Amino acid sequence: MAGLAESGSNPDVELLYDINGLAKDAPHWFDRVMEFVGEYGLLFAIVLLVLWCWWSVRRRGGEDAASSVAALVWAPLAAGVAVLVNVPIRGFVERPRPFKTHDGLEVLVAGKDDFSFVSDHATLCMALAVALFVANRKFGLGAIVLALFGGFIRVYMGVHYPTDVIGGFALGTAVALLLSPVAMALLTPLARAVERSPRAGWLVRARGRGDAAGRDAVIPGARKESTEAGERDLAA
Repeated sequence: MAGLAESGSNPDVELLYDINGLAKDAPHWFDRVMEFVGEYGLLFAIVLLVLWCWWSVRRRGGEDAASSVAALVWAPLAAGVAVLVNVPIRGFVERPRPFKTHDGLEVLVAGKDDFSFVSDHATLCMALAVALFVANRKFGLGAIVLALFGGFIRVYMGVHYPTDVIGGFALGTAVALLLSPVAMALLTPLARAVERSPRAGWLVRARGRGDAAGRDAVIPGARKESTEAGERDLAA
Protein backbone atom coordinates (compact mmCIF):
# COMPACT_ATOMS: atom_id res chain seq x y z
CA MET A 1 0.00 0.00 0.00
CA ALA A 2 2.85 2.38 0.84
CA GLY A 3 4.41 1.63 -2.52
CA LEU A 4 1.26 2.66 -4.31
CA ALA A 5 1.20 5.90 -2.39
CA GLU A 6 4.64 6.82 -3.72
CA SER A 7 3.62 6.45 -7.34
CA GLY A 8 3.08 9.83 -8.97
CA SER A 9 0.81 8.26 -11.58
CA ASN A 10 -1.46 6.75 -8.97
CA PRO A 11 -5.00 8.22 -9.34
CA ASP A 12 -5.26 8.15 -5.56
CA VAL A 13 -2.31 10.54 -5.29
CA GLU A 14 -3.51 12.71 -8.17
CA LEU A 15 -6.93 13.12 -6.56
CA LEU A 16 -5.23 13.91 -3.26
CA TYR A 17 -3.32 16.79 -4.86
CA ASP A 18 -6.41 18.02 -6.70
CA ILE A 19 -8.54 18.18 -3.55
CA ASN A 20 -5.80 19.41 -1.25
CA GLY A 21 -4.91 22.04 -3.83
CA LEU A 22 -8.20 23.73 -2.99
CA ALA A 23 -6.82 24.44 0.48
CA LYS A 24 -3.85 26.31 -1.02
CA ASP A 25 -6.13 28.61 -2.99
CA ALA A 26 -8.59 29.22 -0.15
CA PRO A 27 -8.30 32.10 2.35
CA HIS A 28 -6.58 31.33 5.64
CA TRP A 29 -9.76 31.82 7.66
CA PHE A 30 -11.62 29.35 5.43
CA ASP A 31 -8.94 26.70 6.00
CA ARG A 32 -9.27 27.22 9.75
CA VAL A 33 -13.02 26.71 9.49
CA MET A 34 -12.53 23.54 7.43
CA GLU A 35 -9.99 22.31 9.97
CA PHE A 36 -12.46 22.69 12.84
CA VAL A 37 -15.32 21.18 10.85
CA GLY A 38 -13.21 18.25 9.69
CA GLU A 39 -11.78 17.48 13.11
CA TYR A 40 -14.81 18.04 15.34
CA GLY A 41 -17.75 19.78 13.71
CA LEU A 42 -19.21 17.11 11.43
CA LEU A 43 -18.81 14.31 13.94
CA PHE A 44 -20.52 16.48 16.55
CA ALA A 45 -23.30 17.30 14.06
CA ILE A 46 -23.96 13.61 13.41
CA VAL A 47 -24.09 12.91 17.15
CA LEU A 48 -26.63 15.73 17.47
CA LEU A 49 -28.74 14.11 14.74
CA VAL A 50 -28.72 10.84 16.70
CA LEU A 51 -29.83 12.69 19.85
CA TRP A 52 -32.48 14.62 17.93
CA CYS A 53 -33.85 11.39 16.51
CA TRP A 54 -33.90 9.82 19.99
CA TRP A 55 -35.78 12.84 21.36
CA SER A 56 -38.34 12.54 18.56
CA VAL A 57 -38.80 8.82 19.11
CA ARG A 58 -39.34 9.09 22.85
CA ARG A 59 -41.79 11.97 22.46
CA ARG A 60 -43.79 10.09 19.84
CA GLY A 61 -43.95 6.92 21.92
CA GLY A 62 -45.81 4.01 20.40
CA GLU A 63 -45.35 0.27 20.53
CA ASP A 64 -42.10 0.43 18.55
CA ALA A 65 -40.44 2.99 20.84
CA ALA A 66 -38.23 0.39 22.52
CA SER A 67 -36.96 -1.11 19.26
CA SER A 68 -36.37 2.36 17.81
CA VAL A 69 -34.36 3.46 20.83
CA ALA A 70 -32.41 0.20 20.70
CA ALA A 71 -31.49 0.95 17.09
CA LEU A 72 -30.31 4.43 18.10
CA VAL A 73 -28.22 3.02 20.94
CA TRP A 74 -26.54 0.78 18.39
CA ALA A 75 -25.31 3.83 16.44
CA PRO A 76 -22.56 4.94 18.88
CA LEU A 77 -21.79 1.32 19.73
CA ALA A 78 -21.32 0.54 16.03
CA ALA A 79 -18.93 3.48 15.73
CA GLY A 80 -16.91 2.23 18.68
CA VAL A 81 -16.75 -1.33 17.36
CA ALA A 82 -15.73 -0.09 13.91
CA VAL A 83 -12.83 1.92 15.34
CA LEU A 84 -11.68 -1.10 17.36
CA VAL A 85 -11.75 -3.23 14.22
CA ASN A 86 -9.70 -0.55 12.48
CA VAL A 87 -6.85 -0.78 15.01
CA PRO A 88 -5.36 -4.05 13.67
CA ILE A 89 -6.07 -2.97 10.08
CA ARG A 90 -3.97 0.17 10.46
CA GLY A 91 -1.20 -1.79 12.14
CA PHE A 92 -1.19 -4.39 9.38
CA VAL A 93 -1.25 -1.99 6.40
CA GLU A 94 1.11 0.59 7.96
CA ARG A 95 0.41 3.25 5.35
CA PRO A 96 2.16 6.55 6.16
CA ARG A 97 0.28 9.82 6.15
CA PRO A 98 0.34 11.43 2.71
CA PHE A 99 2.35 14.46 3.83
CA LYS A 100 5.15 12.13 4.96
CA THR A 101 5.50 10.66 1.47
CA HIS A 102 4.59 13.58 -0.80
CA ASP A 103 5.85 17.13 -0.89
CA GLY A 104 3.85 20.26 -1.56
CA LEU A 105 0.73 19.37 0.42
CA GLU A 106 -1.13 21.95 2.46
CA VAL A 107 -1.50 20.21 5.83
CA LEU A 108 -4.09 21.91 8.01
CA VAL A 109 -3.61 19.77 11.14
CA ALA A 110 -0.26 19.10 12.75
CA GLY A 111 0.72 16.14 14.92
CA LYS A 112 -0.79 13.34 12.84
CA ASP A 113 1.95 10.74 13.25
CA ASP A 114 -0.10 7.55 13.19
CA PHE A 115 -0.88 5.48 10.10
CA SER A 116 -3.26 6.71 7.43
CA PHE A 117 -5.31 3.69 6.28
CA VAL A 118 -8.12 3.38 7.36
CA SER A 119 -9.37 6.85 8.37
CA ASP A 120 -10.78 6.78 11.90
CA HIS A 121 -12.88 9.88 11.26
CA ALA A 122 -14.46 8.41 8.14
CA THR A 123 -15.08 5.12 9.94
CA LEU A 124 -16.69 6.80 12.94
CA CYS A 125 -18.89 9.14 10.95
CA MET A 126 -20.14 6.53 8.49
CA ALA A 127 -20.82 3.90 11.16
CA LEU A 128 -22.91 6.45 13.07
CA ALA A 129 -24.68 7.59 9.92
CA VAL A 130 -25.52 4.12 8.57
CA ALA A 131 -26.74 2.88 11.95
CA LEU A 132 -28.89 6.00 12.23
CA PHE A 133 -30.21 5.38 8.70
CA VAL A 134 -31.30 1.89 9.78
CA ALA A 135 -33.20 3.44 12.69
CA ASN A 136 -34.64 6.41 10.80
CA ARG A 137 -34.16 7.09 7.10
CA LYS A 138 -34.80 10.83 7.26
CA PHE A 139 -32.24 11.52 9.95
CA GLY A 140 -29.91 8.86 8.61
CA LEU A 141 -29.82 10.31 5.12
CA GLY A 142 -28.78 13.67 6.49
CA ALA A 143 -26.08 12.00 8.57
CA ILE A 144 -24.74 10.09 5.54
CA VAL A 145 -24.45 13.36 3.59
CA LEU A 146 -22.49 14.87 6.49
CA ALA A 147 -20.25 11.80 6.67
CA LEU A 148 -19.47 12.00 2.95
CA PHE A 149 -18.63 15.67 3.28
CA GLY A 150 -16.44 14.86 6.27
CA GLY A 151 -14.47 12.37 4.18
CA PHE A 152 -13.89 15.02 1.55
CA ILE A 153 -12.59 17.42 4.21
CA ARG A 154 -10.09 14.83 5.49
CA VAL A 155 -8.49 14.79 2.06
CA TYR A 156 -8.80 18.57 1.78
CA MET A 157 -6.85 18.87 5.04
CA GLY A 158 -3.99 16.79 3.61
CA VAL A 159 -4.12 14.12 6.34
CA HIS A 160 -5.62 11.24 4.30
CA TYR A 161 -5.60 9.74 0.85
CA PRO A 162 -9.00 9.36 -0.83
CA THR A 163 -8.74 5.58 -0.47
CA ASP A 164 -8.21 6.00 3.28
CA VAL A 165 -11.58 7.70 3.43
CA ILE A 166 -13.28 5.18 1.13
CA GLY A 167 -11.91 2.36 3.27
CA GLY A 168 -13.31 4.06 6.37
CA PHE A 169 -16.71 4.41 4.73
CA ALA A 170 -16.70 0.73 3.80
CA LEU A 171 -15.59 -0.40 7.26
CA GLY A 172 -18.12 1.74 9.10
CA THR A 173 -20.95 0.61 6.82
CA ALA A 174 -20.02 -3.07 7.12
CA VAL A 175 -19.89 -3.01 10.92
CA ALA A 176 -23.14 -1.04 11.26
CA LEU A 177 -25.08 -3.33 8.90
CA LEU A 178 -23.58 -6.77 9.48
CA LEU A 179 -23.69 -6.61 13.28
CA SER A 180 -27.04 -4.84 13.44
CA PRO A 181 -29.18 -8.02 13.77
CA VAL A 182 -27.09 -9.26 16.70
CA ALA A 183 -27.09 -5.84 18.33
CA MET A 184 -30.85 -5.46 17.99
CA ALA A 185 -31.44 -8.93 19.44
CA LEU A 186 -29.47 -7.88 22.52
CA LEU A 187 -30.48 -4.23 22.85
CA THR A 188 -34.22 -4.44 22.19
CA PRO A 189 -35.05 -6.53 25.32
CA LEU A 190 -32.85 -4.17 27.33
CA ALA A 191 -34.70 -1.13 25.96
CA ARG A 192 -38.05 -2.75 26.80
CA ALA A 193 -36.88 -3.40 30.34
CA VAL A 194 -35.83 0.25 30.67
CA GLU A 195 -39.18 1.31 29.22
CA ARG A 196 -41.00 -0.54 32.02
CA SER A 197 -38.83 1.06 34.69
CA PRO A 198 -40.64 3.78 36.67
CA ARG A 199 -37.41 5.79 37.02
CA ALA A 200 -35.61 5.26 33.71
CA GLY A 201 -38.63 4.74 31.46
CA TRP A 202 -38.43 8.35 30.21
CA LEU A 203 -35.31 7.37 28.29
CA VAL A 204 -37.46 5.27 25.96
CA ARG A 205 -40.86 6.94 26.12
CA ALA A 206 -41.87 10.40 27.29
CA ARG A 207 -44.05 10.35 30.37
CA GLY A 208 -47.69 10.17 29.47
CA ARG A 209 -47.01 8.83 25.96
CA GLY A 210 -48.80 5.54 25.53
CA ASP A 211 -49.92 5.41 29.14
CA ALA A 212 -53.33 6.91 28.38
CA ALA A 213 -54.04 4.27 25.79
CA GLY A 214 -53.26 1.59 28.31
CA ARG A 215 -55.55 3.16 30.87
CA ASP A 216 -58.33 3.55 28.33
CA ALA A 217 -58.06 -0.13 27.48
CA VAL A 218 -58.36 -1.18 31.12
CA ILE A 219 -61.00 1.23 32.39
CA PRO A 220 -63.64 0.52 29.70
CA GLY A 221 -63.09 -3.15 30.26
CA ALA A 222 -63.67 -2.73 33.95
CA ARG A 223 -66.85 -0.75 33.29
CA LYS A 224 -68.03 -3.42 30.90
CA GLU A 225 -67.43 -6.13 33.46
CA SER A 226 -69.31 -4.10 36.14
CA THR A 227 -72.25 -3.49 33.78
CA GLU A 228 -72.47 -7.15 32.88
CA ALA A 229 -72.33 -8.10 36.55
CA GLY A 230 -75.13 -5.62 37.33
CA GLU A 231 -77.27 -6.97 34.51
CA ARG A 232 -76.78 -10.50 35.83
CA ASP A 233 -77.83 -9.32 39.31
CA LEU A 234 -80.97 -7.66 37.95
CA ALA A 235 -81.83 -10.78 35.99
CA ALA A 236 -81.51 -12.82 39.12
